Amino acid sequence: MWPQRELLDRLAIELPIVQAPMAGANDATLAIAASRGGALGSIPCATLAPKRIEQEVARFREHATGPLNLNFFCHLPSPPDPCAEAAWRERLAPFYREAGLDPEDAAPAAQRTPFDEVQCALVERLRPEVVSFHFGLPDAPLLARVKATGATVMASATTVAEGRWLATNGADIIIAQGLEAGGHRGVFLEDTRADTVADAMARQPGTFALVPQLVDAIDRPVIAAGGIGDARGVAAAFALGACGVQLGSYYLSTPESLISDIHRAALTKARDDNTVVTRLFSGRPARSLVNRVIRELGPLSPAAPPFPTAGGALAPLKQAAEAQGRGDFSSLWAGQAAALSPHGDAETLTRRLGDETLARLQTLAPR
Repeated sequence: MWPQRELLDRLAIELPIVQAPMAGANDATLAIAASRGGALGSIPCATLAPKRIEQEVARFREHATGPLNLNFFCHLPSPPDPCAEAAWRERLAPFYREAGLDPEDAAPAAQRTPFDEVQCALVERLRPEVVSFHFGLPDAPLLARVKATGATVMASATTVAEGRWLATNGADIIIAQGLEAGGHRGVFLEDTRADTVADAMARQPGTFALVPQLVDAIDRPVIAAGGIGDARGVAAAFALGACGVQLGSYYLSTPESLISDIHRAALTKARDDNTVVTRLFSGRPARSLVNRVIRELGPLSPAAPPFPTAGGALAPLKQAAEAQGRGDFSSLWAGQAAALSPHGDAETLTRRLGDETLARLQTLAPR
């Protein structure tokens, strides 16, 4: 019934849907619900300590029978830059004074650990069916150990060049992340430093331009991600040669997601034109709903220090604003199709999307 079964058969899932791993926005609860609905459930691990990862995996195994995807980051950590961080605090100082805060009280930025020996040993012990990577792939020896567990390796590409690199270097399935996608861009071949990021982002393709070109360029299955919010988008992804889709914003408003009430309220006002790619919240480009700090500093301000340190100086401002019910300094991750996302629990929405997509594909099939 599905135009392509490669993803279904390889991963032993019922529907060609991957629940996107969203650091800070989901844990095993959402992965369990999506898995019960027939999708591939995912747990984001980049911000989790090893013990917490073990706990989340154990919880998933207890409550779901489907395969599990563990997601990790592969960025190269930037060396500390006290001058850049001091300049960033100075740039934010007017906001601090307005809130009655001291700019020197900036908190440490949230840690995002790149895939390393400790995480690799964890994968070997936990043996997830799928391991996915953002910002490239780990070093060859670590990747070889991951593959030796029998795990299918997926990785995100934002350009055809990145997709070719991933296929050449060991990825089994490529996730084509178009510019429409919410959250962090998976860019790893482009230079995203402060003085070049605007040019890099201006050249990034959208999902439905990227998918068919990537399908033509590599001999690996391609999953479409970004700008897909309903059955029409899933059907279109198949028409372009994708073997499945990865959905993030689609699940953000479900009761199983971990986002704040402020983020949930902001999503109710999502439109096609009120998200931007910004580097303010982490130092790397990511798509967020527009808020005060983005409007006043500009989404790609060079003042923000490199990934992942930018968030530290924003943390006290975020806390103060959220205490008053405002998301002025919060990372409100969302994709361009967030307004299409329905409301309901993740299991029900997953099954409904599968049914609606099959019905849509049937109406498009030649008679």
